[in-house]
Amino acid sequence: MIGNDWDEILKSEMKKDYFIQLMNNVRKEYNRTTVFPRKDQVFNAFRYTPYEKVKVVILGQDPYHGEGEAEGLSFSVPLNIRKPPSLVNIFKELQDDLGIPIPTHGSLHSWAKEGVLLLNAVLTVVKDHAASHQGMGWETFTDNVIRLINEKKSPVVFILWGRYARSKKKLITNPWHYVIESAHPSPLSAYNGFFGSKPFSKTNNYLIGQHIKPINWQIK
Repeated sequence: MIGNDWDEILKSEMKKDYFIQLMNNVRKEYNRTTVFPRKDQVFNAFRYTPYEKVKVVILGQDPYHGEGEAEGLSFSVPLNIRKPPSLVNIFKELQDDLGIPIPTHGSLHSWAKEGVLLLNAVLTVVKDHAASHQGMGWETFTDNVIRLINEKKSPVVFILWGRYARSKKKLITNPWHYVIESAHPSPLSAYNGFFGSKPFSKTNNYLIGQHIKPINWQIK
């Protein structure tokens, strides 16, 4: 289904009754209405970042619900799509934190390939209806994904932006992992603790301290 080590790691999860029911319901949704991202992009976060390569997790809530915006990676949009306000603020903080120029596009594929799992808690959404697939069962699946990453013996940095993401902190119990939390980068909350939080340098400083190659945050 995914094409890397996640297939084996998630095999038992995907055989559970709740997941089978979830997939049936998601298929029905795709058949009856417009759902984002495209079917073949739903599990992109896992395709781009194999389990063994996960160094960082950036947790989002659910996909962008505007036409053509969602591509299966939290906060990321395709090359030809206008950058959403939250992503604009992420890039502002990236520039302030590391001096990296603000990118001309909003695709975060290069981060995913560096080992940053761009995971939304909910992996699908109905067009123009934010949070429309919350409560369908995706949260059970992605909570268990977080638990599986928590079991990794190599240190992982979890970046939790906003109240919803921060509620997942309870799933991260192993002391060798590092949690960075702050306000959400949305325009409504970015000035309440997101700007100036320096998540990118904090991440790399921690990884270096654990003798792990840091993330190249430059957008390619």
